[in-house]
Amino acid sequence: MRFELLPLFVAASTVTAKVSYDGAKAIRIPVGEDVTPLMDIISKLELPTWKGVQNGVPQANSLVDLVVPAEKVDEFNTLVADINHEVMHEDLGASIAAETATVSAFQAGVVDLSWYNAYHAYADHVQYLKDLQALYPKNSEIVVAGDSGNGNPITGIHFYGNAGKGKPAVVIHGTVHAREWITTLTVEYLAYNLLSNYSTNTEYKSIVDKYDFFIFPVVNPDGFLYTQTNDRLWRKNRQSVSTSTCLGRDINRNWPFQWSFPGGSSTNPCAQDYRGVTAGDSPENKVLVAQINALQKSQGVQLFIDVHSYSQLFMTPYGYSCDALSAKNDVYQSLAKGTSAAITAVYGTKYVYGPICSTIYQATGTSVDYVSDVTQANFSFTIELRDTGANGFVLPPSQILPTSLETFEGFKYLLKNI
Repeated sequence: MRFELLPLFVAASTVTAKVSYDGAKAIRIPVGEDVTPLMDIISKLELPTWKGVQNGVPQANSLVDLVVPAEKVDEFNTLVADINHEVMHEDLGASIAAETATVSAFQAGVVDLSWYNAYHAYADHVQYLKDLQALYPKNSEIVVAGDSGNGNPITGIHFYGNAGKGKPAVVIHGTVHAREWITTLTVEYLAYNLLSNYSTNTEYKSIVDKYDFFIFPVVNPDGFLYTQTNDRLWRKNRQSVSTSTCLGRDINRNWPFQWSFPGGSSTNPCAQDYRGVTAGDSPENKVLVAQINALQKSQGVQLFIDVHSYSQLFMTPYGYSCDALSAKNDVYQSLAKGTSAAITAVYGTKYVYGPICSTIYQATGTSVDYVSDVTQANFSFTIELRDTGANGFVLPPSQILPTSLETFEGFKYLLKNI
C-alpha cells in the first residue's frame, strides 16, 4: 500500500526522534472526476496519504485515505468544509497506543493461539519461530535468507512432510512494508496451523507432504524495528541515500524487473515508494532475489505470495503495466476468484481480485512481477489484508486472529488447486 507524501512530522530523514501522532486524524475522502481541489489541499498542507493517491495525484472516482497532523487539523477542517469526508481515526496517536496496549510479556517456549491476540516485538517474533521449529524438529528448520542493511538476519522457517526436503517450494514474504504489522502474524499463522495440525489433519498433511514451505514473516527487519521504536507508520527499509538526507528504499519497488518502467515508482529519495538508485540495490532485495532464485534452480518454486495490507485485494501479475497480462491470465483469475471466495466464506470479508495494475495501481520493480517472469515460478500472487479503511494500517489486535483464520482458508484453497 502506497504512502505518497512526507509531512514535516514524519521522520523521513536521518532524524531519529520518536514520531508522535497524538491528536493527528486519519481521514477518508471520496473523490469524483475532479481531483484538483483535494490535490491542492494535500499539496498545501503536505499531507501523507495512505490510499487512493498515485504520484501525488488523487485517483478519480476513488477513496483517498490521508493523515492530518494535529497542528494542521483546524486549517484542514476549514479547507474541507464543503467536501464530504469521514474520520477513520479521531486520534491516531490514541489508536496506535491501543494497538499495543494488549501486549503481554512473551513466554519463550509457549506456542499456541494466544500469540495471535496481540502484536509483538521483533525479537519475540524471531523467538516464536525458533520455538515453533523446536516443537517439530523432524519436519522443520530455521533458515536465514541473509542479512538486512543493518545486519539483522532475515529469518524464516522451512518445513516439509515426513518424506523430507526437496519438494517444489512455496515461498511467502511478510512485513515487506514495515508498518503492515498484521502481515507478520498472518504469515506466522500459516506455519503454525500447518505444522501443529500435520499429524492429525489429513487435509493439512497432504498439503505439507506436497511442498517445501519457506515462510519469512519479516523480510524488512530494519524498517519493522523502526516502527516499534521511532515511527509506527514507517514503510521503507532504513538504507541511506548518498544524495539525500532522506532514508530508505521501498523494497517492493526495487526488484530488478521493469524497475525503470515509467509511472510505477518514485525517483525521489524522500518518497515512500522510492525505487532506489539502481535496480536491486537494497541489501534486502539482493538477499531475497538470491534466495528465491536458488530455490527455483534446486527444486522449483511452485508458489510465491507477497503479503501486504490494507485494502482486501488478492492480485496477480502484472503491476508494471495495465496493458500487460500473464500468458496464463485465465488460470490466474480463476485461482484468484476461488481464493477470494474461500476467504469470504469464513466471516464474509469481501475481497476484490485481479491483476495488480488494474486492481490497485501501477507498481514497478515488484516482487510478484520479478518472481513471475525472471524467477519463473509457476504462480506468483500478492494479497492486501484487512481492512478496507476503517482502521487502515492501525488494525486493532482483536482482528489479528480473524484475519489470520480467513487468510489461511484462502491460501489453503490456493495450495490445493495450483
